[in-house]
Amino acid sequence: MEARVQQPATKGRLAIIAGRGSLPLHVAAAARAVGDDPFVIALQGEANAVPDDFEHAFVSLGDISGVHRLVREHGIDRVIMSGGVQRRPDRTEVRAPLRMIPAILRRLWILSGGGDDKLLRTVISIIEAAGCRVVGAQEIVPDLVASTGPQTRHEPSKAQWQDIRIGYEGADMLGRLDVGQGVVVIGGRIVALEGPEGTDSMLARVAELRESGRISRRHKGVLVKLCKPQQDERADLPSMGPATIDNAQAAGLAGVAIEAGRAFILDQEETIARANAHDMFVVGIDRDVMGEDMTGRP
Repeated sequence: MEARVQQPATKGRLAIIAGRGSLPLHVAAAARAVGDDPFVIALQGEANAVPDDFEHAFVSLGDISGVHRLVREHGIDRVIMSGGVQRRPDRTEVRAPLRMIPAILRRLWILSGGGDDKLLRTVISIIEAAGCRVVGAQEIVPDLVASTGPQTRHEPSKAQWQDIRIGYEGADMLGRLDVGQGVVVIGGRIVALEGPEGTDSMLARVAELRESGRISRRHKGVLVKLCKPQQDERADLPSMGPATIDNAQAAGLAGVAIEAGRAFILDQEETIARANAHDMFVVGIDRDVMGEDMTGRP
């Protein structure tokens, strides 16, 4: 009897559900570079313009039926959720298959006072109900993920490492409360916590406080960004890029510490070059080695 040769399973298409910011298009470009043909599902009122060389469609924030239809029409079996969403859909905006409406409305009602992490977990379950597997961008484009240690020519000083330690503790607690992912520390004092406004707006607020003399002009300080401890890593990992460096420099900061393995550095060459040009540091920090002296220095 002739042996049967098992054929490899056909891989379906990758979709990127794109929210606010530049991360979704960076992910799309990186996915294309490794052989995928990503279809971009852009959220109206949130996503940036999508270049014509990416096949794409815009859907409203609550249009679950539209997302399910696109999944079927384009043979999508994997989805990356990328980019921020500033608002939540009103119940009157929800468009969903009839069988799903009661469960979705109940979840939205429960989540009306919850944080982003709870909302993202609900969105993931809704997407998976369409027969897709939600994957983290880091699975498709691992080269965007921050590595451990200094990424730049400049490294934090001993005092700046102390600010990073304080920032780590603050960002960790902020994440546990499902509020935000970043904090700014200047001279051993947390001066800003990231909320729904995002990192860039927080840095602009720090620049204004420094200009007005409300915070020290003598100490430079640091930005620390961590993934929330309880966060589903398939969505909303922290990110930074050239604009983060420019805004941190405008706020008078010495550099940025970002969680290694659970955060993205976009346009890495440009980001690092810009940090070097401003005499700033970018360093990846690892939760597993955070302790009494995470720097390994005396």
